[in-house]
Amino acid sequence: MEIINIDLTPEQYHVPELMRKAVAKQLGQQAESLGSFCVTRRTLDCRRRNVVYHCTVEVFDRGECDEAKATVQQSLPHLPASARRVVIVGAGPAGLFAALRCLELGMRPIIVERGKPVEERKYDIAKLTKEQIVNPDSNWCFGEGGAGTYSDGKLYTRSTKRGDVGAVLRTFVAHGTDPDIMLDVHAHIGTDRLSGIIRNIRQTIVEHGGEYHFNTRVEDLVVNKGRVTGVVTGAGEIIGDAVILATGHSARDIYSMFHRHGWLLESKPFALGVRVEHPQELINEIQYHGKGYSKYLPPAAYSLTTQAGNHGVFSFCMCPGGVIVPAATDAGQQVVNGMSNSRRNSPYANSGIAVTVNPQDVPYTTVAHDGLGTLPLLEFQKDTEYRMFHAAGDAINAPTQRLVDFLQRRDSSRLNKTGYMGKVVNAPLHELLPPFIVESLIQGFKDFDRKMHGFITEEASLLAVESRTSSPVRIPRDKETLQHPQLQGLYPCGEGAGYAGGIVSSALDGIRCAETIAQLQ
Repeated sequence: MEIINIDLTPEQYHVPELMRKAVAKQLGQQAESLGSFCVTRRTLDCRRRNVVYHCTVEVFDRGECDEAKATVQQSLPHLPASARRVVIVGAGPAGLFAALRCLELGMRPIIVERGKPVEERKYDIAKLTKEQIVNPDSNWCFGEGGAGTYSDGKLYTRSTKRGDVGAVLRTFVAHGTDPDIMLDVHAHIGTDRLSGIIRNIRQTIVEHGGEYHFNTRVEDLVVNKGRVTGVVTGAGEIIGDAVILATGHSARDIYSMFHRHGWLLESKPFALGVRVEHPQELINEIQYHGKGYSKYLPPAAYSLTTQAGNHGVFSFCMCPGGVIVPAATDAGQQVVNGMSNSRRNSPYANSGIAVTVNPQDVPYTTVAHDGLGTLPLLEFQKDTEYRMFHAAGDAINAPTQRLVDFLQRRDSSRLNKTGYMGKVVNAPLHELLPPFIVESLIQGFKDFDRKMHGFITEEASLLAVESRTSSPVRIPRDKETLQHPQLQGLYPCGEGAGYAGGIVSSALDGIRCAETIAQLQ
């Protein structure tokens, strides 16, 4: 086998005969004499005038590429009746991958999920979108699969030093994901496919001895002499040898529980901003340098970042061919998020544009909605969501403004058509958002337009508020044992605890917690 790195035009990449000729040419061979080959890594580079795929290719003199190798799934051991029980609070990526790793290590995972199974969850999401009825336990954020299930399933991560990213991707492939996710640096699954994959993961967990408790909200922890031995739910106690707390970035009732008991919590930086939406054709034209209509090119994406004074401004969860959704988790909130299906065939492109928020940005005490005034960034987040709800007529409508009007600090006389899954209302976001967020966004958009000329256009819309980029709270844990400093046996995990920022990093953190329990317990 020989491994080569090669740049291919989109046409060369998608037409097998042209790819064979290009690979053979780089190797100094004739196409007819070239053995089998397969692409093992690819990324689309739009920075040049001529768009190219940077590819890693494995070439074989004889035999065939083992293209099915990613689908190999490690067999799980049979659990004895005496197997240790690990209670896992939350069935998002951190919880699910913690459960799978527990099974591999001979421990029985007991998953406690406040929401519904993924196939039932969709009905509550439909009610939220169409009727503005929020089920606080089953919505875009809560329920089997977590928030990532209904926000595209993006698998890109910078957390490559936290664990084996390839193992996480192989697990998704083994449960029904397209093996192409093993190739793409910015892979995504698609909301339309994730539900089936989450069901398959559940089947694996149950078939090998794991348990699920759906529609079961954790109300407290069972603590004996400083050690957590289980959780208290409305249906009673669930006891185990350890508890992994993987509740996601929006489980504010968990923070309230910690605050009530006086257990340690910390404010941590997060980000807040808006969703910006453009016609996808416009983004294609910008990114592909006027070649946006090539049948060999996917809907274009972008990733932007800049500095505005003391604040970072960056694109977040960019969704080519996507839609914007109402992501509130309780009444009285207005929150937006983006998602797209596997085909990414919506006429709109949207992205969160967020501004970093640090403790020094919120020196004042905001309204303590849940008695958590000691966590000012959380109160700042909630206060902004409530303000947007009231600005939208005390309804789950999206306050919306054209980008050009926001930059001029003027009301919009009209709104563009949008792909928002709900109602939009004309609103002066330049007055409703906190002043430092407005100033940072204005500078950020101007910088982005210099990097992507045409980004600022009358066709672009801003929808508010993008506030759930990450948790503004960290549940502290020991660096070595991963246990809460005051509560032995409790392992804060994933986004909700402040130790991850996406599907893959959350999955890696769940795996790490399971492995630590196996070593320490």
